[in-house]
Amino acid sequence: MTSDDSRYEAVCSRDARFDGEFFFAVSTTGIYCRPSCPATTPKRQNVRFFPTAAAAQGSGFRACRRCRPDAVPGSAEWNARADAVGRAMRLIGDGVVDREGVAGLAARLGYSARQVQRQLNAEVGAGPIALARAQRAHTARILLQTTTLQAAEIAFAAGFASVRQFNDTVREIYAVTPSGLRAAKPARSTRYGSVGTADGAGGVPLRLAHRGPYAAAEVFDHLGERAVPGVEELVGERGRRTYRRTLRLPHGTGVAEVGEALGEGGWLTCHLHLDDLRDLTTATQRIRRLFDLDADPYAVGERLGSHPALAPLVARWPGLRAPGCADPHELAVRAVLEAEVPVPAGRKLAGALVSAYGHPLTMPSGGLTHVFPGVEDLAEAPLGELALSEARRDTVRTVARALADGTIGLDAGADRDEAEKALLDLRGVDSRIAGYVRMRALGDPDVLLTGDPVLRTGMRRAGAEPVDAEAWRPWRSYAMHYFWNAAAERLVPAEA
Repeated sequence: MTSDDSRYEAVCSRDARFDGEFFFAVSTTGIYCRPSCPATTPKRQNVRFFPTAAAAQGSGFRACRRCRPDAVPGSAEWNARADAVGRAMRLIGDGVVDREGVAGLAARLGYSARQVQRQLNAEVGAGPIALARAQRAHTARILLQTTTLQAAEIAFAAGFASVRQFNDTVREIYAVTPSGLRAAKPARSTRYGSVGTADGAGGVPLRLAHRGPYAAAEVFDHLGERAVPGVEELVGERGRRTYRRTLRLPHGTGVAEVGEALGEGGWLTCHLHLDDLRDLTTATQRIRRLFDLDADPYAVGERLGSHPALAPLVARWPGLRAPGCADPHELAVRAVLEAEVPVPAGRKLAGALVSAYGHPLTMPSGGLTHVFPGVEDLAEAPLGELALSEARRDTVRTVARALADGTIGLDAGADRDEAEKALLDLRGVDSRIAGYVRMRALGDPDVLLTGDPVLRTGMRRAGAEPVDAEAWRPWRSYAMHYFWNAAAERLVPAEA
């Protein structure tokens, strides 16, 4: 979308590909919507366009109750960009402003608060406080419409400083009181937003929106094959499976359950069971990153599908994602454990680590019994329970110490180049480990692990050469997942 006229064409055609990429507002109604809103298309002269919901709210527009523009996928741009604005958007999504304020956000980025404010206003039309406020309002709406919590409890769980601030924000953004918003809970068949009612067993129910096609079976296969016993499990029959895992969160622990069956409107069902509801926003964003739900499969397919070796793979698996992670520290430790061993062996090593050093859940849930060990627990651990060489044990400890003392930062806003360089400076960490961490923990969409033997097998079967890799930028992480699938015999395309 390079001009307002092209954006208006997307609105006229109700093109869901651009939900979350921009928002439009109607001056005559005072309402802002997602591009796919089913309401009558407004006249061009009455339409304004905004890069974020917060920018539309800052200009005095309220959210459409019909299309629920706060429930769209995030813009894929923020995941792809490695600059300060992209890093800031990822950190705000992770709840850093709510926990640490604008000063904490700026410190993580290495800029002054004024610089962060100026850059965000210039690029996304809203500053960090406005962006965090929009996110709080979305969290509040979910809790109002899916739980029976009192309004005061919801206000603080969503991150508001006071009940009055909560009431004022809800009225301003939704043009209704919190009680009115709760009464307006959508029907279960709605295409947009969260539905259902939480209970003690069901957790907080969510619909996690994605953009375009989503290769759910392959994503769930990928996660299930690598599921660490005690921390993750994949249950049910293919097509209707549920991925379950424990979460380490800022205010406590949690359990996430994500269903494989796709919703008609483009979403995955999710239930979050949290010790502290203040972690709802953070937990939601981390599961979104794990399942790569903010990706743009149209852009990925257009680039990779134009290459002769990848074209049949893209056609076979439309919407293939590059899964991220729910905990970057966990991912970094697992990357060391799983290096140079087959997937089942890496899974067994991680399970042994959890059994020896993991934090037991207060109440086990099915096969979930532990939260993955914290890096502070592993920094000086003997690790004698692991069938590893002493050199590899030392690498695990070295990585854990560097993460624990802040020598290496892997949070949502980390500088990817700096983090990779810092990892490579550690004894025992090679380019394959550092690249894997960059791809999954830092969500870089443009990583190619050229030394990976499974990748080489997939490329050979697909007829690709290493010299072709430049043509796959900036989506080489996705190309790698296509080749990994091609390397698995059960998934070899008919054209191969």
